[in-house]
Amino acid sequence: MEAIVFMLIGFVTGRVFPARYKTFNERVQLLCTLVLIFLMGVGLGQRDGFFSGLFNLGVKSFLFFLIPTVLSVAAVYLLTKCFMDGAGEKGRMDAGARRREARNSDPMVFMALGALILGIGCGAVPILAYLLSPLSTHAEWLLYFLMFSVGISVGLHRGIAAGIRQYHVKILLIPVGIIAGSLAGGILCGLLMDYPVNQAISIAGGLGWYSLAGVSISNLAGAEAGSIAFLSNLMREIGAFFMIPYISRHFNVSTCIAPAAATSEDTTLPMLMRYTNEETVVLSVFNGIICSAAVPVLISLCY
Repeated sequence: MEAIVFMLIGFVTGRVFPARYKTFNERVQLLCTLVLIFLMGVGLGQRDGFFSGLFNLGVKSFLFFLIPTVLSVAAVYLLTKCFMDGAGEKGRMDAGARRREARNSDPMVFMALGALILGIGCGAVPILAYLLSPLSTHAEWLLYFLMFSVGISVGLHRGIAAGIRQYHVKILLIPVGIIAGSLAGGILCGLLMDYPVNQAISIAGGLGWYSLAGVSISNLAGAEAGSIAFLSNLMREIGAFFMIPYISRHFNVSTCIAPAAATSEDTTLPMLMRYTNEETVVLSVFNGIICSAAVPVLISLCY
């Protein structure tokens, strides 16, 4: 919730922010995003049993990431294409210049992957993890600053409110598609791997919120299910960084929100900003709030 508050403050600031500093603000967002991904890697690298868990439960976790995510993308694409005309070809054309600029200016996907791998490596070295601990401990403030910067970018864009109003209740189609696709994917994973259906649904119901899903499901269903929940939802958050650019080129921009799920209101929001448009950013924040609120409910209903 704090991140949303900082974004709103940034939005108000953006209404009077000098437009000539727009590029500088976008570079700040890029730097903050890469640092946050790096710190995510540091946290993973120093996590007890991370590497052994990654290899031992990797296949199951990967399937629990891939199938629910793909079905979410399919569901959101079909719903938005059929019922949200403004999110279709028009949205794709509006984001075209931004995507070309992002592709030509820097290889963002590879930079994100490099930051993650570097962070994991540093986290696995105790002395480096110790030296980085002050920065890791206060990473939420960097996130707040990033959200403030994103809010400025949204505030600089005129006509967003009018664009959102045209959708009315249709903006619920995105979180509904994400949740429905994820739960359907969880059921399919359970059937394919002969896994208890209620546990499979709860794992997919994490919607990318790996910390909450891992802890909650560990307490409810045991360590193995909790580890799969943690790893698969972590893969979903990381995977969103690499899926968003591809989806933005081949589907409508609203579909870019689907792999991000609950993370679309914070950690993956800068990537959405970079490859879509300001109107989609507002939709992604709304979606993130709905999905985040749904995660504990979905998990608890499975047990």
